[in-house]
Parts: sequence; structure tokens; C-alpha cells
Amino acid sequence: MKIGFNEGCNRFCKDHSVLKDLELCEKYGFDYIDIQSECLNRDLAAGKYTLEDLSAWFKDPSHKLKMLSYNALIFFNMKQTQEEKDAVMAELDEIIYRCNMLDCKMIVVVPSMDLPVHATLDDIKEDAVAVLKDMVKKVEPHGIKLSLEFCGVPTMSINRFEDAYAIAQAVDHPLVGITLDQYHFHAMASSFEFLEKTDGKKIFVWHLNGMENMPCGAAYNNDEKRLWPEEPGDCLDHKRYADILKKIGFEGDVCTIEVFRPAYYELSQEENVKTAAEVTRQHIAKYC
Repeated sequence: MKIGFNEGCNRFCKDHSVLKDLELCEKYGFDYIDIQSECLNRDLAAGKYTLEDLSAWFKDPSHKLKMLSYNALIFFNMKQTQEEKDAVMAELDEIIYRCNMLDCKMIVVVPSMDLPVHATLDDIKEDAVAVLKDMVKKVEPHGIKLSLEFCGVPTMSINRFEDAYAIAQAVDHPLVGITLDQYHFHAMASSFEFLEKTDGKKIFVWHLNGMENMPCGAAYNNDEKRLWPEEPGDCLDHKRYADILKKIGFEGDVCTIEVFRPAYYELSQEENVKTAAEVTRQHIAKYC
């Protein structure tokens, strides 16, 4: 299995840049990178480089690192006005352009949170299915996948694996699947028993991380509670995740580390990438 790096791990390290991440990820043996939209937007706005510079880097045959996903188009669903809906689709158009520039074949889409309406799960499913079907019409000519990332936060509109999977099934298109983040799976008590009965081919992205042993659904149980996997205090059952993904036929062939922890942002950008590579490689050797 190959290893991937998500820029959530080091996005706030001092003097961070995406271009530097590309060099560091290649240096420390990552096969893939998830480029975070906030990092890319920040760097482009600051004039650190151009999209054309990044495109040239990926097209250089001396570089082996590939882009796994554009992470992410956030808050895509449950828009209340046509103007809001049009803005989502306009953003998707821009992301498709960037993906084509960077030879990226996957966009992670993140659900909306803090909804202004008291939507039921049925309402949310109906809306998400409709939006994703419209998105598919845009990405299909480019062969780009959409990976729905449920987020284990009480105020997120799609916050459990079961609900995200039902949406992907209802869309029923080979370009639409799920991002399975271990932290998010645990944080709102998604079901391992349900996961065992699913089609692993619908899981496009596997995000590896550990987490402190926090109560499910607690307001303070947030991304900052993530850990490098098997760090002291990590409560996640890593063997169970890996065993089930193998059992159900996960075909992603990439395990991507994604850890948002303030203490890790105190590391240099290089030390952060180096550590992430070490712990991800150890995980693969032990469980995959």
C-alpha cells in the first residue's frame, strides 16, 4: 500500500508553502499528497508561486509524487438561495480547472454545518444527492471523482458514515464515493458493524490518524484532539480499521495521514513531513 500526506498536518507550520510540501513529501518517500485548498489559496494570493509553477512541478518526469485529491470543496449542500447554489457550482468549475492543471483526479467535498433550517436526515439526503448528481455532470467529462467526507461534528449536516454511504449509494455513480477519516468515524460513533457490510469500492480515500479518548459528540472533541497514530493517549483501534477495509475490498491502495494538532504545527515544516512519513510507514508495515 502506498502512503499519502494531507496538508492538514502542517498547514500552520512557520513559513508553510505548498511547493515546499511537494519537495518534502518526495524527499521523505510519500507517494501522494492531498493539497489543502486553504493552503493553495493562501499561497496563490501571496504570490509565492503560480498555478502554472505547480503544474510544471507535477509534469516534470523527475518527480514521482502525485496529487491524490483536491481537499476540499467545503460546505457544498443545503444552500438556501439560488445565489448560494450557483456559487458552489462556480467554485467547482474553478477546482476542476485546477485539477486539470495539476493532473488531479479527485475532489473531496465537505458538507455544510450550522444549518439555518431544522432539516431532517431525509431532507439532507435528498438535497445532497441532487447536488452531487449535478456535480457529476461537471466532473464526468474530466474523469474526476467526488469523495464525500462526512465530518464527525454534531453541527455538521452529514456527520456519520452510515448517512454518507446512503447518499453515495443513492447517487449511484462510479465517480461518487466516500472519504473515511478514522477520527470522524469515531467522533460521532459511526458503526463498525455497518462498515463491515459495505462495498469497499465506494471508499475512495482513507485518512489515517489517532485521537484522544474524548466523549463522542462533545463540543470540545474537535480536530485539535487528533494525534499521530499510536501516540501516547491514542484510543483508536487501528487494526480494526485496517482489517475491515481489507475485508470489504478497499481499492484505494493509499493510506493518507491527516492530523490537525496545534502542537505539531510548532514543528518545522520539514520535521512535520518527516514525522508524518515515519508514522504512516510504520502503520502500513504493521497493519497492511
